Amino acid sequence: MRLTLACIGRMKPGADKELFDRYIDRARKAGKSLGIGDVKIVELGESRAQRTADRKSEEADALIGHLPAGARLVVLDEHGKSMTSVAFSSRIEAWKDEGVQDVVFAIGGADGHGDALLARADLKIAFGAMTWPHQIVRILLSEQIYRAITIQSGHPYHRQ
Repeated sequence: MRLTLACIGRMKPGADKELFDRYIDRARKAGKSLGIGDVKIVELGESRAQRTADRKSEEADALIGHLPAGARLVVLDEHGKSMTSVAFSSRIEAWKDEGVQDVVFAIGGADGHGDALLARADLKIAFGAMTWPHQIVRILLSEQIYRAITIQSGHPYHRQ
């Protein structure tokens, strides 16, 4: 199984990116023994359209265009479902057990996701009701992916 974080916009160098990279590196190393072949990032440019609806639509099309055939799509959305770390880990593990080859986590642009992407989503999740900067969402997601992998491996990183 491959995990991909598909994001609108680029993460600038600095402390945020270093923390993000640290969790991605940990996830890659820990995931190998579980059959997780890679954890990667795809950064797509922000739309320059004038209207919000057009920007959201163009960005949604760009994200959909990067989905491998048969991929499960997890959309980070403020209206999504709140999940525990254990439930998140279980969902990824269940897809892996079903033979799913790719899971793509989509983080949209500043205006949110377009309707086409939301309609295509297999799962919509939210990191609480608050609005978070996209750099922080990337860090939170990368940490939760690492945590999910450690939960699956029985590593003591996650405590209950």
